[in-house]
Amino acid sequence: MNLSAPFIECRDLAFAYTDRPILQNVNFTVQTGRFAAIMGGSGSGKTTLLRLITGQLRPTSGQVLVQGRDLAAFSTAELTAHRRRMGVLFQHGALFTDLSVYDNIAFPMRELTKLPEEVIRDLVLLKLHAVGLRGTEQLMPAELSGGMARRVALARTIALDPELMLFDEPFTGLDPISLGVIADLIHRINKALRSTSLMVTHDIEQSLKIVDQVVFLAHGEVVFSGTPDEMRQTDSEWVRQFVGGLPNGPVAFRYPAATTLKDDLLQAA
Repeated sequence: MNLSAPFIECRDLAFAYTDRPILQNVNFTVQTGRFAAIMGGSGSGKTTLLRLITGQLRPTSGQVLVQGRDLAAFSTAELTAHRRRMGVLFQHGALFTDLSVYDNIAFPMRELTKLPEEVIRDLVLLKLHAVGLRGTEQLMPAELSGGMARRVALARTIALDPELMLFDEPFTGLDPISLGVIADLIHRINKALRSTSLMVTHDIEQSLKIVDQVVFLAHGEVVFSGTPDEMRQTDSEWVRQFVGGLPNGPVAFRYPAATTLKDDLLQAA
């Protein structure tokens, strides 16, 4: 792989489910070691973009490049190796409910490495210590609060010190204290591991404090890509409506009905 190339690059990327376009003409880069937030309204294609980067989906056209190589050209073995280099924090954590905290974090180590159990034990304790939860090893997911469960999921995400970290709505459903804790942990861990990271998020306040770059999607296209400061100053109506939480703008309050209410009432009469 070309180590001088951006870690992730999308070139003229498009994706559609049969005849329903989701993404079109998507272009952006994320340099190695940078933290990018993927923002946009519901249905703008953010999660689909993550699935294209993990290789779960193939583009309808265009390319997803990983360190200069087209992901679509990866062999099965290369795609498996690509996925082993990444850690994913799923929305709501997605812990295995029948496994203890310890076994949840040990799971990727046991599945993807041949490390002896005593080394796995030390690594699990280190990862739990990193998220402030050493001592919870034998608890079950049902015994954890929402914030604790998300921290355990983060510990599992970093189990193998990934080069690429993907976060899918990591702040969803958290109270303000837990949200602040998770945001701070993600920021500190990302810096410590020097990972390249992408985070799909609707959160503005916390996200803009910790990311280096924002890619904003609207109607399946990139309408803004730049730093958090540049995002705050942009004149994009899409971004301004999103940041301001405005009920009307490019995303209209009313559905574009084919007839007027007056026409419908007269017809009914």
